Amino acid sequence: MAGRTSRTILTLVAAAAVGGALAYAFWPRPVQVDMQQVERGPMMVTIDEEARTTVHDIYVVSTPINGRLQRVEVLPGTAVIKDKTVVARMLPSNPDILDVRTREQAETAVRAAEAVLQVARADADRAEAELELARSNLERISALRANNTASQAALDDATQKAKSAQAAAESAKALIAVREAELANARARMIGFDDTGLANALQNSANNIVPIHAPESGVVLRINQQSETTLPVGSKIMEIGNVDNDLEIQAELLSSDALKIREGNRVIITDWGGEGTLEGVVSRIDPWGYTKTSALGVEEQRVNVTISFAGNRSDREGLGHGFRVDVRIVIWEDDNALIVPASALFRKGTHWYAFKVIPTSGPLLESGTASARSGTATLTKVDIGRNNGITAEVIDGLAQGDQVIVFPSQTIADGTRVVERIVE
Repeated sequence: MAGRTSRTILTLVAAAAVGGALAYAFWPRPVQVDMQQVERGPMMVTIDEEARTTVHDIYVVSTPINGRLQRVEVLPGTAVIKDKTVVARMLPSNPDILDVRTREQAETAVRAAEAVLQVARADADRAEAELELARSNLERISALRANNTASQAALDDATQKAKSAQAAAESAKALIAVREAELANARARMIGFDDTGLANALQNSANNIVPIHAPESGVVLRINQQSETTLPVGSKIMEIGNVDNDLEIQAELLSSDALKIREGNRVIITDWGGEGTLEGVVSRIDPWGYTKTSALGVEEQRVNVTISFAGNRSDREGLGHGFRVDVRIVIWEDDNALIVPASALFRKGTHWYAFKVIPTSGPLLESGTASARSGTATLTKVDIGRNNGITAEVIDGLAQGDQVIVFPSQTIADGTRVVERIVE
């Protein structure tokens, strides 16, 4: 009888142990989650975009005449002074190569000019002979008049003829100079690119170099034409700008984003290549939008926004024209906002919700040397204000110090027991 009782007790004990083990094995365990705390702190909402620096006023140096540009000696980055620094020099352009018709016409014009010059010289010789005759007659009549053998009228007539002959001789000499100039002009038209007279013509024109001065003080931004070449009037040679005092930022924003900003908004400039961040301010929003195709082939309406630098120039040392930067335009900020991680929020219907963790009483679950907080997930409706994608402003539903679950999975529901995941 005693042996039977002992076996019964052992059987009951074994059954209880097995039942306890099974209960422990299948008992619901808390779900490991990541938690963060609702707290007060600074928060801002920004519009982020890539941008580039640009000089506001870029001065284009162009050729003032048709001619031959000498090699440009200045280099990008060279400092220049307005109306003092010579940035380029020009010479008259070389003549074109004469075709057969043009050369024949020029040679004919030369022969005609030579013939006209010969006629002018002959006329000058005739005028000189008439002048000598008039002077001789005047001397003879003057002598006769002195002896009262010639009348005063004869003397006056001889004087007038001598003066007329003098004027005719001078006119003939002047006409020779005119004909010689016409001949030189006709011969100059025969000078071609391959003529031997070109070297002398170019040597004489070396004194006619046209200097081109800097239109504004600053630095040379870019050289468009470095080598010596022949250019028409108005051709671009270089660009000059003031990088130190006239540098700004141009950002191409989506038109929907441009509507959210105002002139005077603070701008945080990052990834500009130097240490730390730079400060700026929105100075202009263009009223005109344009269509731009994105890298994905999507047409977007963009608006140019101009940002002026704030702070000291030394903070952006080395930043020049056309450099890439990232801008964060602040459209709202609060230094003492009640904020919750945006990853803790999810939509359900038309409202926002979060899982708030209600701590459980009793001992904390240990994970190595760190204590893991545990509790019950409670579905909580949350009213939010601003949301920048990282944090959200809490209007109602959560209080400072509340613990919320971030990145909640589908296994979590209202009333689920949770425990904080500890990463060693």
